[in-house]
Amino acid sequence: MSAEAPALTKTATRTEPAARTEPPARAPRRTRRRRLGPGKAIPYGRAIGPLLLLALWSAGSAAGFIDARNLSAPWTVVSTAGDLIAEGRLQSNLATSAERALLGLLFGTAAGLVLAIAAGLSRIGEGIIDGPVQIKRAIPSLALIPLLILWFGIGESMKVITIALGVFVPVYIHTHNGLRTIDGRYAELAETVGLSRAGFVRHVVLPGALPGFLLGMRFAVTAAWLSLVVVEQVNATSGIGYMMELARTYGQTDIIIVGLVVYGLLGLISDALVRLVERKALSWRRTLAG
Repeated sequence: MSAEAPALTKTATRTEPAARTEPPARAPRRTRRRRLGPGKAIPYGRAIGPLLLLALWSAGSAAGFIDARNLSAPWTVVSTAGDLIAEGRLQSNLATSAERALLGLLFGTAAGLVLAIAAGLSRIGEGIIDGPVQIKRAIPSLALIPLLILWFGIGESMKVITIALGVFVPVYIHTHNGLRTIDGRYAELAETVGLSRAGFVRHVVLPGALPGFLLGMRFAVTAAWLSLVVVEQVNATSGIGYMMELARTYGQTDIIIVGLVVYGLLGLISDALVRLVERKALSWRRTLAG
């Protein structure tokens, strides 16, 4: 018995697992993700540039670096704007300008959209329409003013048509490009499920061309205001451009600046409206803009 006891003890010692000391758990290492995009949107970030420009303008006027005869001070422009509003001149001219721009934008957008669909859905339509539109694209609308005056006179028709000509080209170009970049498999699927021509246009063509159309509208609203600036200085009797041209005759730089500010605000507001529609209509897209 005594001889076996050491053997059993030895065997038991062999089979008993040795106690192991586990190393302390390491905390997970945090890796910083590099943001390759532009980052989060800054609230009212688009106002930074205009406010900086306004600050430089104010500082230069206050310090005397900017001659008031060449560029009136911001406070003088604000005072002049208040006088024009009190007299009713600014509202009257603004209403006339807005009506011209809206009519030109309406007619130009309708023409550009219809021509883009006709050229995008038919090879014959593309052959007939695309060439003349590309020629028109190479000729600035403002260069056609002398010819338009001969055809339509110097009345409202000439002004609205000039604005429409400046609008329809970007609408056509971007809508037509949007149509041509629609995946061909959608057309095959529409044929498979038996969609009619009208159904194909409604469910495939228009949604597919919407991003290009909205991009074209952003260029179109800018073109509308640019064309308006020029046509209102051609024998006009009302409008913001007429008010600026009259002020140029009398050397009133403050009124000219008021007109420029109004044009700038109209452009920013109209572009912001198109961007809002674009963001709502294309909310399904994930882009760097967020």
